[in-house]
Amino acid sequence: MNHPHPDTVGSRRASGEGSHLVAVLVYDGVKLLDVAGPTEVFAEANRLGADYRVTLVSPTGADVTTSLGIRIAVDGGPDLDTPPQTFLIAGGDIYPRTVVPPELAAAAETLSNGADRVASICTGAFILAATGLLDGKRATTHWKVATTLAAQYPTTRVEPDAIYVRDGSTYTSAGVSAGIDLALALVEEDYGPDLTREVARALVVYLQRAGGQSQFSAPLQGSPPRTPVLRSIVDLVTADPSASHTLTELAEHLHLSPRHLTRLFHDELSTTPGRYVESIRFDMAKAFLDQGYTATQAAERAGFPSYESLRRVFGRELGISPAAYRRRFRTARREDAAIDTVSGFE
Repeated sequence: MNHPHPDTVGSRRASGEGSHLVAVLVYDGVKLLDVAGPTEVFAEANRLGADYRVTLVSPTGADVTTSLGIRIAVDGGPDLDTPPQTFLIAGGDIYPRTVVPPELAAAAETLSNGADRVASICTGAFILAATGLLDGKRATTHWKVATTLAAQYPTTRVEPDAIYVRDGSTYTSAGVSAGIDLALALVEEDYGPDLTREVARALVVYLQRAGGQSQFSAPLQGSPPRTPVLRSIVDLVTADPSASHTLTELAEHLHLSPRHLTRLFHDELSTTPGRYVESIRFDMAKAFLDQGYTATQAAERAGFPSYESLRRVFGRELGISPAAYRRRFRTARREDAAIDTVSGFE
């Protein structure tokens, strides 16, 4: 399916060809914030001089009930008089837990025909993928179900850490509030950075978020290793993270040869013992930062030799500093703790 290049959308705005039609596909079980977040961006842009016209559509044209039980009135079904310039598919908790029904996929395909650009919010990527529109393309979705999307649609190149991904005229975004990031990017394509910056300021959100969505994932949320000997390493490191835990020491503790232990890590986890120990410490450090500890305290408690070593890992994994992560995600548990004054890149 061919869509006009997204750069033509901005040129339309410059030439004043009328309102830019944004169609949002909703359905029973849709997540309300996936609908309200992006549409509020377009509404705020209109207050600042943009010209968007948002229409909500459902597969049958009937009103829908969100995952919160709140009803949403729609403007009609997918057969619009004119194709939308922008077509958005909102996400919902129902997918990927159930198969996307044919009528929902058909509605998405109908609305995508002739659209300048097509986008999904959160798990809306599963609906978009069900139409075949993500075949051979880069895409993202909520970090919790990124591996599921990749497994169900193996021709789609899933980027699990991205806030949003653009591949030609197709866009996908990460979970929930990332739909706001995506909508801001679309407004910037249409009206430029100055107006978009004012929209972001009015909504009190970042114009462009630093780091990927892995910074929002839960500490130690990954599946534990299948091999008992490898699972025991998690307990060993978390019990005493400041110990050295070198390959030789781990092998001696587990009564294995260093070569055999290295092979176990490679075969099951595709990593090295040293990198795995570092990943456990990294997850522990994030948990300490979430609890309100300073970056220096988190580095020490998680077993990093210094703040700088923790900062390097945060830069590689999240693209932000530990101090920046703490400012965004610290809890009220230790609001009276000393503010971390160690400067880092952000």
